[in-house]
This record gives sequence, C-alpha cells and structure tokens, in this order.
Amino acid sequence: MERKPNVVILGAGYGGMVTALNLQKELGANMANVTLVNKHDYHYQTTWLHEPAAGTLEPEKTRMKISEILDSNKITLVQDTVEQVHREAKKVETTSGQELPYDYLVVALGSESETFGVPGVYEHAYHKWTVDGVRETKEHIEYQFAKYNNDETMQGKDLNFVVAGAGFTGIEFIGELTERVPELCETYDVPRERVKMFVIEAAPSALPGFDPELVEYAMNLLENRGVEFKINMPISEVNESGVILKDGTEIDACTVVWATGVRGNPVIEKSGFDAMRGRVKVEEDLRAPEHEDVFILGDCSLIINEETERPYPPTAQIAMQQGVTCAKNIKALIQGGELESFQPEIKGTVASLGGKEAIGVVGNKKLYGNSANFMKKMIDNRYLWILGGARLVLRKGKSPF
Repeated sequence: MERKPNVVILGAGYGGMVTALNLQKELGANMANVTLVNKHDYHYQTTWLHEPAAGTLEPEKTRMKISEILDSNKITLVQDTVEQVHREAKKVETTSGQELPYDYLVVALGSESETFGVPGVYEHAYHKWTVDGVRETKEHIEYQFAKYNNDETMQGKDLNFVVAGAGFTGIEFIGELTERVPELCETYDVPRERVKMFVIEAAPSALPGFDPELVEYAMNLLENRGVEFKINMPISEVNESGVILKDGTEIDACTVVWATGVRGNPVIEKSGFDAMRGRVKVEEDLRAPEHEDVFILGDCSLIINEETERPYPPTAQIAMQQGVTCAKNIKALIQGGELESFQPEIKGTVASLGGKEAIGVVGNKKLYGNSANFMKKMIDNRYLWILGGARLVLRKGKSPF
C-alpha cells in the first residue's frame, strides 16, 4: 500500500488556518496526513487585538477553538511550540521534543515585534500582540488609573501614554484608547486634563503609504480627542520612565505601547532559511527558494509589489489569499498537477479610529466615518464566515451598526 504524504502546517494564524481549511475541502481522506502545529488550541483575530488591548472588547471575543473550525478526522492538531525546522532531514522539532516528519511543509508562524535595535523595548514596553499580551496591556492601563488617587507620588502629575508607531496597529490602538479614557477617568476619579496621549512615528507621516487625505482626517480626529503626534521623530531608547527621542527629548510615561511593525518568526532564521528581518522572499508559487517541499506564508513571507518595487505589507488579507493558493499547490504536488502563481489582490484597506469612526479605501473609493466603520465590521465578519459560516458570525461577529 502506497504511503500517504505528510503535510505539516506550522501556525494557526490567518495563512495557516485558511490553508488547513482548504486542504480539508480539497483532499480526500486517503490522500494525505495533514497536521497543524500551534502553541494554543485556539485561533485568534490578530487584527482585532487593538480593541482588547485598550479595553473596548473582551479578549475572549477575538479567539475561537480550532477544534470547532477544523475537522479532527481530517486535520490533526498538535498543541506545541515549534523549535526548529530541520530542512535536510525533513522534520520539525518542537520544544517538547517531538519530531514531526514532513513531505510538504507550510511555515505560517506569524511574527514578533520589530524593535529596529532600540534598547529597552522588550524590558519596558508592551509589545506582545497576542491574546495574553493585550490582556496584560489592558490590565496595566486600568491599574495606572486605579492607583492615581492612591499613590502620593502621582498626585499632581500627568498620566502619560505613549504609542510607538503610527502605522495601522498604532493608530487603531490609540483610537480605541481615546474612546476608553473618558470612561476610565470617570470610574477612577482622574481629571481628564491629567491624561496625555502621544503617538510617535519615525517616518515622515502617520499611516505611511496611505492616502494623504485620509491620513489628515484620522490625525485631525485623534488630535481633537487629545492625541499629540510627533512625526518624523524616531525613538532612541525606552526606559522605566518613558521614552527618549532622537533629538534628546524625554517623555515621561506610565505606559509605552510598541507598535512599530513586525519581523518574521525567529524560527525562520534559526532554521537556516535565507531571510530579511525574518521574512523569506518566496517564489511565485509561494515556495522557499531551492525548496520544492516548503511553502512560506503570512508574516514569514516576502513578496515584492512590482509596481512600487517595495514589499507588500504583511496583512491578514494577503495571508488568507496565500492560504488558498498554497492549498491548491499542495494538492497539485500530491496529484501531479500544475502549480499556480500567487498574485495578491488588494480589495481594500480600512483602519478603525475608535467608536464608529474609521477610514479606508475600497476599490478607488475613499471612505470616512460611519461608512468606513461599517465596511470595517463587514470585513471582520467576512473572515468569520470563511472560517465557520453563519454560526460563527452570529457567535463572534460584530454589529456593523
């Protein structure tokens, strides 16, 4: 009897989950052994994490059990942490000591925060964009308000919150925080004028690469809510007192949230793949160069936009599309078919600004305010529909109104 090939998927993020879902649909029960390796027994919405970090959404809302999405008769879940890929031996080593052999491997391990060499980030900033990480951020923020009137050293001082990075994550988080601050001030008897919020960006503009008109709208709205922007001003150090800017300015802060971008998972470089900031420049069919059996997706992959000659940003939208193509190509390899080239199809980009405000571009149309917020919620719910249909949308989805 011919041996069934082993397909191993590393990571249950957007790319890994969509790959697994499509393999579940495309492959017959006797065509392959498919294993999904993930640290937790749940999948979570990375693009929602700015909300629970600020406290405007319960962390539980962002996650869902993998067993409720995937068929355990077709996909085997191994709850473990990937330590290294041994490419020549064609096996995956986990931190618990397991060794998982593969014929085809999908690396979709996500990312970690990029510090750009700034000292003190890991020690003094909240940088973990995971369910547990944002829960810690939320509890820390609430604690700062709770102790304000109970700590003599804080009397008469400002509660300063610094967000490092004015990209999507930083802007969406500060938008949610501006919505939360009035509630926190009222709950903990903190004068609103004592709360200061800063967004610091090293690039020449907020939301780099986004439509300038929409960027201006977002900045004006957030400034009206009390946010102070420091643009084109890199951070040179994060310490226990706050941040030091490149020009020597010191900003005292009780909380520093790091949102300057990401780099690919450390497993990529540890496993010996040729990478830039933990990201592998993949071939057109999403395979790693010189590896006919390894696909790399999501934050771990690097795809160049030929029009701009710059990398596409590592978004959930692209990771999901990669998952569809990857599943088709694995099926083609198993059955002897022809592989497809991957070309991102950017259908639109929308950023929330807290409350019912958002900005975005869908097609050639610019969206502001309520209409953009409606579209943002519909995009969020569409992914839930892809994962689990109407039942999951009803259980986890967001009301667009």
